[in-house]
Amino acid sequence: MGGILRALLLCGGRSSRFGSDKLLADWNGGTLVAASAASLLEGAGNALAVIPPGSALLRRALEGAGCDVLESPDTRRGLGASLAAGVAHAPDAGGWIVALGDMPRVSPSTIARVCRALGEGAAIAAPVVAGGERRGHPVGFARALKGELLALDGDEGARSVIERHADKVVLIPVDDPGITFDVDRPSDLEGPI
Repeated sequence: MGGILRALLLCGGRSSRFGSDKLLADWNGGTLVAASAASLLEGAGNALAVIPPGSALLRRALEGAGCDVLESPDTRRGLGASLAAGVAHAPDAGGWIVALGDMPRVSPSTIARVCRALGEGAAIAAPVVAGGERRGHPVGFARALKGELLALDGDEGARSVIERHADKVVLIPVDDPGITFDVDRPSDLEGPI
């Protein structure tokens, strides 16, 4: 595999449906993004957050959680461009675990299992809800896919890469509803945390 796995926490969204910066919303006594970062750090052992330039409060929250931070103007172009910026910043990694800043309920053990699958040779590894077919996050990508990840742009994320290599995706059944839970609206913050 070569090199350590690098965990990327993508935090460049505009929160248009939320009405304010959802990543800084209160979550269990901290911020939503800090909770997402804490899970990623515990599960993967490292995290590089990709954020828009000039996001001082977001940077402070992420650095406080223990993340490395990359400010990138590419975040304005969407999720795919943010992912490519993160990969470009960690080009020698053995692979990349791609997580989203608005998904605070992902279990660290799920993240660790995605890392382990990459370490065992998976080209792409993704958790799936046990007993179902719904794939979630984070998704792991092997170093061999670096060129395709660097070529991403716009807001689609890595869906095209996953579709091109559908026969190489290792699905990891997990009992973790957090893999499909993200925060889009203030009402998503309600209920059990």
